[in-house]
Amino acid sequence: MWRATVLTLFPEMFPGPLGVSLAGRALAAGIWALEARDIRDAATDRHRSVDDTPAGGGPGMVLRADVLAAAIDAADIASGAFSSEVETGSREENATNQESRRPRLLMSPRGTPLTQERVVRLADGPGPLIVCGRFEGVDQRVIDARQLEEISVGDYVLSGGEIAAMALIDACVRLLPGVMGKIASGTDESFSHGLLEYPQYTRPQIFEGRQIPDTLVSGDHARIEAWRRAEAEALTRSRRPDLWAAVPAEKKPSRGSKKTTDG
Repeated sequence: MWRATVLTLFPEMFPGPLGVSLAGRALAAGIWALEARDIRDAATDRHRSVDDTPAGGGPGMVLRADVLAAAIDAADIASGAFSSEVETGSREENATNQESRRPRLLMSPRGTPLTQERVVRLADGPGPLIVCGRFEGVDQRVIDARQLEEISVGDYVLSGGEIAAMALIDACVRLLPGVMGKIASGTDESFSHGLLEYPQYTRPQIFEGRQIPDTLVSGDHARIEAWRRAEAEALTRSRRPDLWAAVPAEKKPSRGSKKTTDG
């Protein structure tokens, strides 16, 4: 079973939106599992302290390395994953353990941007352990010692990593077998082929004087496919030139080709 473990200071935020719609139905059906663990459970003082002032001065507070490391290790032990960074066997055995453990992610605005390609890889695995940061950030030493992969959902700053974690989990869960009604529904959407998705239409045929493009009601599947491809390319060129630049030259239309459209 695909399992998401979330380390947070606010476990009551979960499942939140993940408990409704596609993700919620799949959760109730046992297609995937969610565990929200309170980082404060790893604190050792009576105040359950998890943060301290930043070394070198500055505003805000920083999540402590020792507390967060203990929370990560406890989550690893609970899930039966490899939990110790201390080499107890041969180098080959430890390398195998490192490769087979669940991905450890830290939601962070300075992280690597989350892409559909990364989501697909995460959905194909056992499910991640996700750390949700708060305050001014996380002590770098625990990021290094527990090999946390920093992931960003956009160039903006949130109050904490919980909403970002929900977005990542939702993106993965919808790709799990049995979650979406039709397998094809996950193959023609934005980013699946390096392009944004083409425009969608449905009844009524005419809405406030605007018609559904003739091609889409022609019944000619070849024309429809060509129209959708052309529209996806045009949208990607205009809205996401960075994505368009990454499309291989052989997959781009030739300069002399015409955009298939209904005007």
